[in-house]
Amino acid sequence: MSTTTQPEGAGQESAIAESEPNAPEAQPAAETQDTTPLTESTRTQTEAQEELIREGEIAADFLEALLDIADLSGDLEVDVEGNRAAVAIVDSEDGVAPRRLVGPGGQVLDALQELTRLAVQAETGDRSRLMLDVAGYRSDRRAALVNAARAAIAEVKQSGERRELEPMTAFERKVVHDEVLAAGLHSESEGAEPSRYVVIQPSA
Repeated sequence: MSTTTQPEGAGQESAIAESEPNAPEAQPAAETQDTTPLTESTRTQTEAQEELIREGEIAADFLEALLDIADLSGDLEVDVEGNRAAVAIVDSEDGVAPRRLVGPGGQVLDALQELTRLAVQAETGDRSRLMLDVAGYRSDRRAALVNAARAAIAEVKQSGERRELEPMTAFERKVVHDEVLAAGLHSESEGAEPSRYVVIQPSA
């Protein structure tokens, strides 16, 4: 079992100019190295990125131990997507990622994600918004949701009437909301869990 993370940056080279013996003293060469200090915004973004990577690594350690205890196959990939840590259990050389960790409608995956977030919070002291995927379930589901959202958006634009979609998880609703916003329409969630759904409204 292995864990994959993104590589860090590389170093810089500098040159030193030397003067000829008995020659007039040369003027110091202008330095080419950028000594501009990092802005507060840049430092904040860098620190936030490092914290998300650490979240992912903590989650990967927790999940790796869980897979070992359950004697399940799978490698772990750690990444950062937007402002969230992202961890995926993928196929390994020893076998395929355990689809049983997805469950009907992704219910087991959602529960495992919440458990993993709690494990991260116990280590860092901060609430985690980490996203977990198993066997590409969320990425496949995202693609299907985008297609369904675009079809519903086209229908709303043509009819001028609101459109109610099927009940979805919080992750699924977020995908739809993002797609509706990009199309210039308005959407909102209605109903109570686990039957909460998205309503797409025509533009004003």
